[in-house]
Amino acid sequence: MLGAITSGRIADIVGRKGAMRISACFCITGWLAVYFSNGSLLLDIGRFSTGYGIGVFSYVVPIFIAEIAPRNLRGLLTTLNQLLIVTGSSVAYIIGSIIPWRILALTGLVPCILLLVGLCFVPESPRWLAKVGLDKEFQVALRKLRGKDADITREAAEIQVYIHTLRSLPKASIRDLFKSKYIRSVIIGVSLMVLQQFVGINGIGFYTSETFAQAGLSSGKLGTILYACVQVPITVVGAFLMDKSGRRPLIMISAAGTFLGCFLAGTSFFLKIYIAFFSIGFGAVPWVIMSEIFPINIKGVAGSLVVLVNWSGAWAVSYTFNFLMSWSSSGTFFIYSAFSVITVLFVAKFVPETKGKTLEQIQASINKS
Repeated sequence: MLGAITSGRIADIVGRKGAMRISACFCITGWLAVYFSNGSLLLDIGRFSTGYGIGVFSYVVPIFIAEIAPRNLRGLLTTLNQLLIVTGSSVAYIIGSIIPWRILALTGLVPCILLLVGLCFVPESPRWLAKVGLDKEFQVALRKLRGKDADITREAAEIQVYIHTLRSLPKASIRDLFKSKYIRSVIIGVSLMVLQQFVGINGIGFYTSETFAQAGLSSGKLGTILYACVQVPITVVGAFLMDKSGRRPLIMISAAGTFLGCFLAGTSFFLKIYIAFFSIGFGAVPWVIMSEIFPINIKGVAGSLVVLVNWSGAWAVSYTFNFLMSWSSSGTFFIYSAFSVITVLFVAKFVPETKGKTLEQIQASINKS
């Protein structure tokens, strides 16, 4: 949550690449602290450091992808981020049941180091470069992203016009988010994150083994592996559907499916149905929409708020899951299913379709609504 609060400001000040470098360093520090810990202090420092890094990552990565991607691939590429998240989570679930936890902590260093090296070869976000006045670097970055033979004249002009308009606006603060021209975007972004969390994904994910065991499976560890294996192929399907079906239909189908999964889990603990439908849309679409709906002048402040809400919801759900399960296993999942129904209704009424539109066109359509 602390990473979320500061993520937008960091990304605006040092750039998207700079924010990712800072996050990677925090995660490396955290995993080393976990590995070398001999007591609770270093473990707490490690969890704090990795948590802060992930809080920043969870904002800056989808924002960076949305800002560099061509409009026809933006949904797919942003969803690939979620695909790799669930792939890493699934791999950690599986190998974590085989190797000691200290060695598991060391495996967390690998993606961090790969990222630091890879960022040396990746251009900065052209929109951020244009925003801070680095026009020459903006042209170079956009050319590198689109290819040396691509005609970037029109896209560069659209971005420059949009940035020029934003420069005339005052610096954004948290109070600005509640102005009439921004409030619709804020409501959409915050509500999707609240609903994403309160369908129960983190409670179910963190307590998969215990839940399967409580449902009567002989091995909770086997249930964890099955849960992990379901996420990846379904997220792949969601990634390819993102730019074909559109955001609205995908998240509505996903929410309807999580209602079905929760409802069945409430009576029979058929968790595999639940995680399949969550992964196909609900896991990725809110992050895609979050990266698309905010104008760049408030993206830092608004993005920080949205990510803070997401991680606050994750904490609330994971903290209360055991208490709710002790109260009523069925009742817990019926509560989550109710939030799934609310999601379908909310998306149908308030969330715009962003497929195939530039970030600038999305802003124009939201402001007209």
